Amino acid sequence: MGSNTIYAILEKHRVHGRIGPGEEIGVRADQLLTQDGTGTMVFLHLEQLGRPRAKNRLAVCYVDHNTLGDGPENADDHAFLQAACEKFQVHFSRPGNGIGHQLHLERFAAPGLLLLGADSHVPTLGGIGELAIGVGGLELAVALTGAPHYLICPAVTRVVLTGKLRPFCSAKDLGLHILGLLGGRQNAGVALEYTGPGVKGLSVQERATLANLGAELGLTTSLFPADEVTQAFLTAQGRTRDYRRQQPPKGAEYAEQISVDLDKIEPMVALPSSPLKVTTVREAAGVSVQQVAIGSCTNGSYEDLARVAAILGGRRVSPEVSVVVAPASRQALRTLLEQRQLAPLLDAGCRLTESTCGFCIGHGQAPGTGWVSVRTSSRNYPGRCGTAGAQVYLVSPETAAATALRGVLTDPRDLKLRAPAPRAVRRYPVDDGLLLPPPRRVRLGELPRGPNIVDPPRQKPLPASLHVEVSLKLGDHVSTDEILPAGRWLKYRSNVQEYAKHTFEGIDPTFVQRARENAAREICNLIVAGNHYGEGSSREHAAMCPALLGVRVILAKSFERIHLGNLINHGVVPLTFLDQRTYEALTLDDYFEMPWIAAELKKSETITLRNPDRGIEFKVRHGLSRRQIEILLAGGLANHAARHLI
Repeated sequence: MGSNTIYAILEKHRVHGRIGPGEEIGVRADQLLTQDGTGTMVFLHLEQLGRPRAKNRLAVCYVDHNTLGDGPENADDHAFLQAACEKFQVHFSRPGNGIGHQLHLERFAAPGLLLLGADSHVPTLGGIGELAIGVGGLELAVALTGAPHYLICPAVTRVVLTGKLRPFCSAKDLGLHILGLLGGRQNAGVALEYTGPGVKGLSVQERATLANLGAELGLTTSLFPADEVTQAFLTAQGRTRDYRRQQPPKGAEYAEQISVDLDKIEPMVALPSSPLKVTTVREAAGVSVQQVAIGSCTNGSYEDLARVAAILGGRRVSPEVSVVVAPASRQALRTLLEQRQLAPLLDAGCRLTESTCGFCIGHGQAPGTGWVSVRTSSRNYPGRCGTAGAQVYLVSPETAAATALRGVLTDPRDLKLRAPAPRAVRRYPVDDGLLLPPPRRVRLGELPRGPNIVDPPRQKPLPASLHVEVSLKLGDHVSTDEILPAGRWLKYRSNVQEYAKHTFEGIDPTFVQRARENAAREICNLIVAGNHYGEGSSREHAAMCPALLGVRVILAKSFERIHLGNLINHGVVPLTFLDQRTYEALTLDDYFEMPWIAAELKKSETITLRNPDRGIEFKVRHGLSRRQIEILLAGGLANHAARHLI
């Protein structure tokens, strides 16, 4: 396949392998990103590796997840992270500054750069033309040492946009439409590159919303060109120097092409409980709503909130609805204030909360029992909002505002109002007071650790053979939120041993005890799953905690990309079915031997499972690269990197 913009950026940063769909390549990134939900583990891994970070690249840690201060754990984590940033020469964004993806878009992202981030939503930065790829925390720690990052080169699909979005139809609606269009496919190993005349009608913030939503498809990343719209955004941020025009090369080639007419997009909604369960708002309208939450890295920009303010201005939200607004950054909040768009929100009856991930991850603003919550965020997996059984709908800011006024899910076009058209901001109020650059003098000595900050466990090397028992059987689309809940348990992300106690608790509260009993009998736990296992958040804890409980093998119909990498990096063998009928035949407590697993990983594409007492034997596939096999045999990336870092 010939070059395209994504391949051109990858080629510029490639140090190993060759560019092509399905090829394993090694790259060195320009920028590295983490946040407090993943960052403590990143720096604990980095300490275990015993290596200073490479100083020739920008690295930033954003505190944007755990900010409520529910007990001392959050504050202890923040003190640890600030000291770690000083020691390892990383920029530190203090609590309250905003959500990392929005902040990085405002302050650091630039066309043509390559970023690795320990967060699944870093592809948001593709809206400005930066190629941003989500990775696990341990992978980011290794990249911080200066070592190459390895990934499977994606096949690139071209998305051609034509036409123009109609009034009350937004980039969120377009993004939900694309989720519905591509959601039934296997998208691991695919990237989207947006082109076409319709792109020019989208602002950088609208492009970022589209790139952000691509994470819900399991894509490697999404990318937009850099043009005059990009230049105007960077100029408004005081960063004109960072602009580089970026367009697809002549004769660019793609694995596939999809065309979308923006004139045909209408208000859309993702129904409970999947971002991929998409329909039009008109078809779902009328549902009684008790909460509306507006913000998140998907739709918390000034542009998004200004449109909400225009709709709510001079009106009051329904007395039956609790409406919360969370600007994605302090800059977004300051701009609302300067443009006189904050008062309409407050006068309408909205509650203003801190600029954090907050309600999106179930960290505050959990809905009441049995409530319907309409949100502008990007995920509505079961229980993610912090309340089991709550029904979460995902919509655009315009639809959220209309719903807040009427108290039922409402198509904003039905309000019969003038469509909001916020004025373009020529110069944003830039204030980097809460963004701390690395000090000139490196901090030495021990990092401050609260009692909840514990070294991550190391996995033992993979033995020659395994005895396994099916300890859990799952269906399709099991997210990392269901593997390991966020919300009130986020404060344990610095303590894998404590966090592991909540593994799969929303699916099977008996799992942890049964898994530990199997491990005590020296029987490894085998989890069986359907398609898209591990979708959603990049949290490596969803691999680390099961591994700590004795899960050594996961057999699924398919895996999502980041979680697959996390399993390998933490010594858990990911396998897929050769015959789908095998999935149907497996039941809880089935026992198997895997007598040649280490040898078969080295020499074969298939792995044997057998139960000699029952006369059962079947084969499954691993499909891993030689490097990935070496990592598994070593017991994970930490062990492997300790041997190979130079």
